[in-house]
Amino acid sequence: MRISPLAALCLLAFATPVAANPFKRVAPVADPLVRKECGECHMAFQPGLLPAGSWSRIMDTLSDHFGDRATLPPDQVKAIAAYLTANAGGGDPMVTRITGQSWWQREHRMAAAEWSRPSVKSKSNCAACHAGAEAGRYEDD
Repeated sequence: MRISPLAALCLLAFATPVAANPFKRVAPVADPLVRKECGECHMAFQPGLLPAGSWSRIMDTLSDHFGDRATLPPDQVKAIAAYLTANAGGGDPMVTRITGQSWWQREHRMAAAEWSRPSVKSKSNCAACHAGAEAGRYEDD
């Protein structure tokens, strides 16, 4: 049986999955230490939102954690760093801010006016626009 080139193209188009954005859904934070210690000051960001190199840099510079001093006992730093790097995602390991990753900027290029809303206040306030952010769901709500 021969398939015409047009039929083959149609079959290929419907059989090829659409590339999903891997950052629309990421595994939620499962480690209780990470949820507790990171979540005391801000949302405990899912490790899949940054590559391992970025998490390593963040955990190595807690004395200047984005302008704040984050202090933890060395054993907790080691445990949190191990969890974050073992469960890391993709991206540019030289960029430590989630909002500085190219995938984030691409997804939020039309949202510039949102940052001035009083309910949002900051680009890192994911839950202001994504109701499922803490559970790792970032689909447009």
